Amino acid sequence: MKTPERAAFDALPHPTIVVVGGGFAGLELIKRLSGKPFKVILLDKNNYHCFQPLLYQVATGSLGADNIAHPFRRTVGPMPNVIFRMAEVLRIDALNNQVHTDHGSFTYDHLVLATGTVTNFFGNQRIAREAMQLKSINQALDIRSDFLQEFEAAIYLEDEHAQRQRLNFVIVGGGPSGVELAGALAEIRKTILKHEYREVESQRMQIHLVDSGNEVLGNFSPKSRAAALKFLHELGVHVKLNMLVTDYDGDTVTFKDGSTMPSTTVIWTAGVKGAPVPGLEPALEERPARLRTDAFNRVEGTANIYALGDLALDRSDPLWPKGHPQVAPAAIQQAAHLALNLLRKPGEQWVPFKYRDKGSMATIGRYKAVVDLGRLKFGGPIAWFLWLFVHLMSIVGFRSRVMVLTHWAWKYLSWKNTIRLIIRPYVRKVDMVGGESGG
Repeated sequence: MKTPERAAFDALPHPTIVVVGGGFAGLELIKRLSGKPFKVILLDKNNYHCFQPLLYQVATGSLGADNIAHPFRRTVGPMPNVIFRMAEVLRIDALNNQVHTDHGSFTYDHLVLATGTVTNFFGNQRIAREAMQLKSINQALDIRSDFLQEFEAAIYLEDEHAQRQRLNFVIVGGGPSGVELAGALAEIRKTILKHEYREVESQRMQIHLVDSGNEVLGNFSPKSRAAALKFLHELGVHVKLNMLVTDYDGDTVTFKDGSTMPSTTVIWTAGVKGAPVPGLEPALEERPARLRTDAFNRVEGTANIYALGDLALDRSDPLWPKGHPQVAPAAIQQAAHLALNLLRKPGEQWVPFKYRDKGSMATIGRYKAVVDLGRLKFGGPIAWFLWLFVHLMSIVGFRSRVMVLTHWAWKYLSWKNTIRLIIRPYVRKVDMVGGESGG
């Protein structure tokens, strides 16, 4: 029997919009459509929105998982024209306007895809099996358990080589995720390992940041790239540039030049690809796994299907001939713009999307961050405080902001990461490919 609220929703005489994915784009879109003349159905395989820019802090014990996750139903609850269904989308039937999921099918008038990205291993299946990832809360918790377990295991090892292998952490990918994770692990070596694992020589823990390019933070300005590299060196991170990882068997990393490195922990942040849903293959750009769209975010070859954020590939903007960057601001702007177009009166001309680059920022450690804001490029303490403020204000939910601020304040005063509990030990599995992302 339907509740009065569900009956009222079904009785709404409005077109139905199905939104797949509750990341930055999906969440922004349903907020913009709240109370508007549409029936909106949000589908996601998880029941929460994850603030991905802070995943690395969950992975390194600075924040708890609940600090960066916000339940969809807390957001959707007050919205009379929006409902949420926890379901995994299996296939799109564009001919019949249906989305097929593991919990039945949903019929739509408009379909919006905002499924984000998964980790891109560039076809290397063994690395995909053996390396760790940082695209979801589960994976962040695995990394947290893993490095703590390695610390505990190292105490029992009398052989120096075996101990160094356990404490050799390799991060592949010199983008913001890799740089931030490397800096956080370097601070853990300086604080937690040195003072709480006194049986282990802290200098035996080594952090290696590996990238196939010749610079870290390749999309940042030259000034910020140089500052980030300087900060990494100050923290004792070994930065290995122009080094391509070709294999990893769980114990040894192999590089293209034939050199190797022992390590039981490799974290792959070297690339992402879109997470398309089966059914729209004619519009799929295979290599980046993104759906080709026009300037209105409409999927190529369709009339009522749209792609947003990381999944969308719009080459119509002359300023972005390779498509818009796969970052949260682009996803949020696209969602807001699509909502405006959907709300236009019948017959009113739609306005093409134009991306406004609001800048980039990355943090490497305490008082160490870099910021690119238009012509303004700077690093250091001011950049660090700005990074803290922007990320704090971007988190969904007042409670989460308060909790994050509390954890950050404690870490700032105590010089220690808050969460160092091995609640769910990490056991390496074979089927580690993939991940979750909302963009």
